[in-house]
Amino acid sequence: MDTGNSKTWHAVLTPHRSLSKQGFLVVMGLVVLVNLTIGGLFAALGAWPIAGFAGLDVLLVWWAFQANFSDARQQERISITDHEVVLERLREDRPAVQCRFVRRWVRVELQEDRERELIGRLCLVSGQTRETIGEFLAPDERKTLAIALRQALAIPRI
Repeated sequence: MDTGNSKTWHAVLTPHRSLSKQGFLVVMGLVVLVNLTIGGLFAALGAWPIAGFAGLDVLLVWWAFQANFSDARQQERISITDHEVVLERLREDRPAVQCRFVRRWVRVELQEDRERELIGRLCLVSGQTRETIGEFLAPDERKTLAIALRQALAIPRI
């Protein structure tokens, strides 16, 4: 969250992914090695169709990782100026989506169950419009973001 510009408050939200590209290559190398070993063993025993299924396993694991990396490249940008709140969603495979709200009518809602210590959705609400933000964030991160957004909206002039 950046408050360096005296005219605008910004937050850029991105999903966290713990596996780096180098880690991905190591995992895929191990998956290929295990599947080649199993496929070769079954082919030597005469069950050659199993080798094809072992190759299919490698393709499915690769596809799952690619979908995960694609999801990691999404962003949500929130900007608060003196007069408006702008929510911008960026995804690699879709056009950018932008929602604008009049600042004085926006409120931040965080669904919480205090008895069971559960944190749900975080929403920007203005009239009948409700936009969920930060669905990919951890519950504690959503709570921290809700506090920061409420503080930024409470400042009369940014």
